[in-house]
Amino acid sequence: MSTPLSPVLDAAAALRGLFEPTPLLRNDHLSARYGAEIWLKREDLTPVRSYKLRGAFNAMRRAGAGPGAHFVCASAGNHAQGMAYACRHFGSRGTIFMPVTTPKQKIEKTRTFGNGAVEIVLTGDYFDQTLRAAQEFTQAQGATFLSPFDDTHVIEGQATVATEILDQMEGAPDLVVLPVGGGGLAAGVSGVLAEAAPGTRLAFVEPGGGASLRAALEAGHPVTLPRIETFVDGAAVARIGELPFARLSCFASSDVVIAPEDRICATMIEMLNVEGIVLEPAGALAVDALRDLGEAGALEGKRVVCICSGGNFDFERLPEVRERAQRWAGLKKYFILRLAQRPGALREFLNLLGPEDDIARFEYLKKSARNFGSVLIGIETTSPANLEALSERLAAQGFDWRDITGDPVLSEFLI
Repeated sequence: MSTPLSPVLDAAAALRGLFEPTPLLRNDHLSARYGAEIWLKREDLTPVRSYKLRGAFNAMRRAGAGPGAHFVCASAGNHAQGMAYACRHFGSRGTIFMPVTTPKQKIEKTRTFGNGAVEIVLTGDYFDQTLRAAQEFTQAQGATFLSPFDDTHVIEGQATVATEILDQMEGAPDLVVLPVGGGGLAAGVSGVLAEAAPGTRLAFVEPGGGASLRAALEAGHPVTLPRIETFVDGAAVARIGELPFARLSCFASSDVVIAPEDRICATMIEMLNVEGIVLEPAGALAVDALRDLGEAGALEGKRVVCICSGGNFDFERLPEVRERAQRWAGLKKYFILRLAQRPGALREFLNLLGPEDDIARFEYLKKSARNFGSVLIGIETTSPANLEALSERLAAQGFDWRDITGDPVLSEFLI
């Protein structure tokens, strides 16, 4: 479904009073890998380090933002920060509801962006509880509730990303890769491109633990996922928005790439180490999807734009990101090893390790009156082949072990 360009162009012009267009940069590293022109639309370089400022600003502007106006939202992330920044710009009052479990760093960043214009209310252990409290407060106060994605004017604001891309490129791209959470960005950008660049192909990317768009496309209507994996917190949404889906329902489920969370971590580490670009998990989705979209040279000679939606990354999460990236690459595995409770048994195991195998985790408690005990052991190495060879040596020597690296229940509890 196309989007009327007039209100989007109007929103883009208004945004220039807030910040300049974000850069569209050709990435030589990725271009060489895929034999294509890979361009990154750097939404991580807005004043709040995500595209969410666009939609919040436009919706507030259209709702008559200014001194005396009161806006409310429920968010623990980029939407809250975008609204806080826009409240400061307009001189409006903002009340932001966040779950009690929100990290302190996110709370402080939101407060800083608001610069005295917003009040933060911590309530609810889960987002559904927080959202309900925010909506009840909005009704009681006669305020304006600011949806993160299920709002026409929010979608228009996010659509300004597309008008900037078309202004910044000579000719339309062959492919635009879009991250999807609630669907506001995807709906807005796809709508503009359908009108202004109908020859441009679109690919949507969702995290494996929050593929609400694909589920909706397969069902023919929005559905609520029974469970989501919250690691990609900027895009892990249990149910895509009604308005975004109305605009995205013309696409097929095959247009949606599902990105595994551990692989997203590998992409984040690569972009940080190789390019010096800090991306949050949701911000890395579009770049990560190139691994699927570029298989068998499918992108060779194409002009591809990846929208890097945000860079609000808490570096306290870096050890977890590195851990998950290693596991995806096959460079780290966890085993539960059944070990005989006798002198020399551990030495026999250690003698099987290769010269590049390093013990990263070891937990063992000797049990009385037992012949065998269980050991939790983590091994890091430099090549997946090393761990395959170790498994073969363990089998040849008759060891009893279990690889729990990919077991979601055991790995979450033990690792």
